[in-house]
Amino acid sequence: MEQTLSNGWPKRFMIRLTAYDVTRAWEVGTRFILSLLTLTILFGLAGGVVKTFLDLRLLLSANVEVALRQVLVDTLTLLAVVEVLKTTLAYCSDGRVRVTFIIDTVLVVMLTEVISRWFTGGEWHQFAILGGILITLGLMRIVAVRYSPAPTKITQQANQLGLSFP
Repeated sequence: MEQTLSNGWPKRFMIRLTAYDVTRAWEVGTRFILSLLTLTILFGLAGGVVKTFLDLRLLLSANVEVALRQVLVDTLTLLAVVEVLKTTLAYCSDGRVRVTFIIDTVLVVMLTEVISRWFTGGEWHQFAILGGILITLGLMRIVAVRYSPAPTKITQQANQLGLSFP
């Protein structure tokens, strides 16, 4: 084994391998994968916009109410995708995901679900469950903003303007 290491390239390879920073490799790999994810989300968003425009054909062939429901649900779903994109980009820029971004994303998805259940005539207990989840998420959002460990830029700008948040 020692003779192999004393020969040229295997020794250099072992030295380079042991000196390599694993954290840096993790960061580069994560950024590469998130770049692919961002590209996928953008393609999905573009496809969703095309589908929403194509659903406008329903205005000519189906009941107006049905067509507008479909366009509204498609639009709300696209807004949920935008929130996921915002969360992904925040992770790329900050290196972490804020709890408020996650809660915002889930709130948009849940509101889309409530509206689609409303249009399809869901049972009252489905609305009660979704309403409970929405109230819980709203409270979590308030707590996350109120007890954030670092002041946000908006809070700092408001304090500079003489405004204060209780």
